[in-house]
Amino acid sequence: MTDMLREQTEGEETETHQTHAPHQTGLKRWLFTTNHKDIGSLYLMFSFAMFLTGGVMALVIRAELFQPGLQLVEPNFFNQMTTIHGLIMVFGAVMPAFTGLANWMIPMMIGAPDMALPRMNNWSFWILPFAFAMLLSSLFLEGGGPNFGWTFYAPLSTTFSPQSTGLFVFSIHIMGISSIMGAINVIVTIINLRAPGMTYMKMPLFVWTWLITAFLLIAVMPVLAGAVTMVLTDKFFGTSFFDAAGGGDPVMFQHIFWFFGHPEVYIMILPSFGIISAIVPAFSRKKLFGYSSMVYATASIAGLSFLVWAHHMFTTGMPVAAELFFMYCTMLISVPTGVKVFNWVATMWRGSLTFEIPMMFAIAFIVLFTIGGFSGLMLAITPVDFQYHDTYFVVAHFHYVLVSGAIFSIMAAAYYWLPKWTGHMFDERLAKWHFWCSVVSVNILFFPMHFLGLAGMPRRIPDYALQFADVNAVVSIGGFMFGLSQLIFLWVVIKCVRGGEPAAAKPWEGAEGLEWTVDSPAPHHTFSTPPKID
Repeated sequence: MTDMLREQTEGEETETHQTHAPHQTGLKRWLFTTNHKDIGSLYLMFSFAMFLTGGVMALVIRAELFQPGLQLVEPNFFNQMTTIHGLIMVFGAVMPAFTGLANWMIPMMIGAPDMALPRMNNWSFWILPFAFAMLLSSLFLEGGGPNFGWTFYAPLSTTFSPQSTGLFVFSIHIMGISSIMGAINVIVTIINLRAPGMTYMKMPLFVWTWLITAFLLIAVMPVLAGAVTMVLTDKFFGTSFFDAAGGGDPVMFQHIFWFFGHPEVYIMILPSFGIISAIVPAFSRKKLFGYSSMVYATASIAGLSFLVWAHHMFTTGMPVAAELFFMYCTMLISVPTGVKVFNWVATMWRGSLTFEIPMMFAIAFIVLFTIGGFSGLMLAITPVDFQYHDTYFVVAHFHYVLVSGAIFSIMAAAYYWLPKWTGHMFDERLAKWHFWCSVVSVNILFFPMHFLGLAGMPRRIPDYALQFADVNAVVSIGGFMFGLSQLIFLWVVIKCVRGGEPAAAKPWEGAEGLEWTVDSPAPHHTFSTPPKID
């Protein structure tokens, strides 16, 4: 199969090219495009719009929590904000951003003319805006939108949920279908369209991390589909999967959800590892230290992610043997993650380092993600998790991993590849403002949450005891600073797209890979004849 596909790519026009719609202009270009670069740009623009939308919801939450007492919103609306903020950031901001980066960069990195399934690629993007429009429209229905947390635990999402739960379930299904189609496309592209000579162990780490992520997506998205379908039938059709009165079990919901949910956490961080593994060597002027160990570590993380789901459930009354199993497995997963951090630091060690904006974000990622990793190890210890569980300590932990982890890596990637995408260099002075404002404010926002949690402040509440007032005020100020900082990023990108200093084919001196062998901006069709890899 691989040989057949490679023979097809050697002519002037490939089969993949022939499946392209003619190069359109205006609105039709974006609606009907089958070009991986256009679809990558659509994903990235959509993701940023959702990032700002979810960010506004986070600011509503932080404005309410600025002082004790109920100031601005009703408790029910507060719960809707926490729920939809989480859903939008996970499924609307982080995952589509990584898919956009995969669409843009994977064909260029492996010497392919395009993604393997271009029409499905277009379809997998265009169903997303409808899914999120449906989710957001639920806020305006009688009874309001989903108010049961992004984890939608039963019976909150069944017996006690608003009528808009049906829309929520349908939108989750559409998001899942989009993710599965994108994952299939990535796998088929990487396996079948690599340039001659590019063996698996010559692929860039970003391609490897996405290949493993795509298998994770195909494995776990159907589990999420099953969970939301059971919620739907419990709510509207009289079943009792999660209702003890009818022979069901609400704790079973948590097992099903977290069997999806924990691999999902790694779906949102493995591509980050690939991005950082591209940027750190480029600005250290060195080869990545321990390439093969990084590949095996990524695969180990993916495998272990299926064995740790119940560490979210230590307080549900599991047998001690089960608690010990999940505790040890969770601690074990820190080993391959530690290998990665060690390899990045070893790559920088005695390298000829320069600190351009992508490298600054990459270093911030390594430091802050490691803090999130340490708090994750604390949460893995069963007896002390009884104190941390459902407090702001957990909120601090996963935001360090997902904001200063996943989102910082996406920003690092955007700055790293923006010259390749637009053909212009971005405004470095503005980008530095964005970096420093983001790094300072993200720590003012999330670091004090550790102490709130240790002092016993529960999460997902609109009101709190007086002793938490001062720290919450500081956290809210950090939240608004971080939110406003992202407007600088928006302006940097807009300014770069409009014009600026022309970018060379390889704007970063130490960068390596096939994507730097083509012009900046990258041509509409990248490789009509596949490059040969030595």
